[in-house]
Amino acid sequence: MVQKLKQASSKKKASAALALTVAASMVLAACGGGSSNTDSGTNASTDGGSSKASTLKVEVFDRGNSPKGSTITNNYLTNFVQDNFGKPNNINVQFVPVPRSEEVNKLNVLMASGSDVPDIVFTYDSGTFYRYAQQGGLTDLTELLDQYGSNLKKFLTEDTLAYGQLEGKQFGLPAKRSHLGKYSSFIRQDWLDKLGLPVPQTTDELYNTLKAFKEKDPGQTGGKVIPLGMSIAPAQYEPLIWSFIKPMTEEQSYTLTQQLGSRDYPILLPGFKDAMSFMNKLYNEGLMSPDFSLDKDKTKLSENVTKGLVGFFSEDDMNPYYADGMYATLQKNNANAVLNAVDVYTNEEGKHPKPEYAPIGMYIMIPKASKHAAEAVKYLDWMASGDNLFKMQNGVEGENHTLVNGVPVMKLDAPDDVKNRLYNSGDMTIISNGKQLGDADKNVEAYVVGMPEKYQEDTRKALSISRSDTIKPILFDKPIEAQAKYGTALLDKFNEIIVKLAMSKPDQFDSTYDQMIKEYLANGGQAIIDERTAAYAAMKK
Repeated sequence: MVQKLKQASSKKKASAALALTVAASMVLAACGGGSSNTDSGTNASTDGGSSKASTLKVEVFDRGNSPKGSTITNNYLTNFVQDNFGKPNNINVQFVPVPRSEEVNKLNVLMASGSDVPDIVFTYDSGTFYRYAQQGGLTDLTELLDQYGSNLKKFLTEDTLAYGQLEGKQFGLPAKRSHLGKYSSFIRQDWLDKLGLPVPQTTDELYNTLKAFKEKDPGQTGGKVIPLGMSIAPAQYEPLIWSFIKPMTEEQSYTLTQQLGSRDYPILLPGFKDAMSFMNKLYNEGLMSPDFSLDKDKTKLSENVTKGLVGFFSEDDMNPYYADGMYATLQKNNANAVLNAVDVYTNEEGKHPKPEYAPIGMYIMIPKASKHAAEAVKYLDWMASGDNLFKMQNGVEGENHTLVNGVPVMKLDAPDDVKNRLYNSGDMTIISNGKQLGDADKNVEAYVVGMPEKYQEDTRKALSISRSDTIKPILFDKPIEAQAKYGTALLDKFNEIIVKLAMSKPDQFDSTYDQMIKEYLANGGQAIIDERTAAYAAMKK
């Protein structure tokens, strides 16, 4: 049982928090200065017989990558939208560029401007979305979706729409993610073959394989072998840690899970200590990257893999197989190297648990100041209807792509002006994160056929692994304020805990664990538990 500890806070921190709250309130007071939700939904006319066209302003990311002859506001896809949605509905669709690197800051400025804010805006930051929604800056889309968004609701599904709700009201329209898998693991198959070893199927078998890699050095590294490649990035440690988490009740998973940023962290879940004990064993026996604690961005891990020093590692599912990626570079250095995707880490039920992505991408929002909320929903509904999304993502059949078993294969030999049609497709098709082809298997196949041909079968296997035995993120119907307040500091603390527990002397592991968890709880972890417990109880009433 996790013990409650007093929260320490200084007057200085409280003053800073108050100042930030006041500033955010001022921004959103300006956001709400336009028409009411009812006005936004009913006064906007899209009567095709009207001589005066409505103007719908839509945010678009500007990455500074427009090809010659195009701009971010005037290109193949903006013209496609105007010709196929705007003209038939007597709407002039204007795109408002926002630098991708300044997404949140620029959005805050636009929201504060009131009447100048676009009718459709978006963000990848859930905290920004919840802040706008809580403080009255967004249009309630519940009724508008029922009126104008039947295709959009069907496309997004209830699971996705739930992430845009606050206490039962629909304030955001999250983009639908096409592929939910996150992680796969990879092993040097040529090393296994050289030692006459089978592919390990369990964590225990993996441990024995790692020991064999260290003792026999099948890659002839001259003593530099790293049996298990590790970094302080989630793709490396999450598959290991989550495989040790024990079965628990729904209440335990909701109340004890810590969401820091966009991920659920199992630091307080039953089995976390066992996971860290195993990592401690690997480190102290020289079976794991000795300098993993300094490798926050996986640079050193990638370098060691490509040099042929690493026998096994976990990574973002298909990441090693990109053109000029880790595997291609490894094979340039060693033509006989074979990297095989595997699913090894096993829990006590014999499964291979690993987290999956939330089923969403960006949060699409209609500011409360908008006078064209109806047109905005109609535009998003149009994108979700018929083959409009498909055409925006894949271009023209026979020119941009050919269809193979229902999956568009892009024509690499197409002229540049044809290829350039889709340069900003991902930023224009805002209702989707990734290609949507009607089912999860086809969506995954779209990723496969986009990879180098020699690695497509490997990619397919890695993506399949990433989708198996997955753990869904936990969703409350309201934001947990303590997570936003303490999340950044606690994420730093979590990384510190991983490092110190892995690197501690075995006889100091228990005392180090107790001290680190005590500090974690005292610095906001307990506050998160308390709020999540109350939110769970309210949700169950």
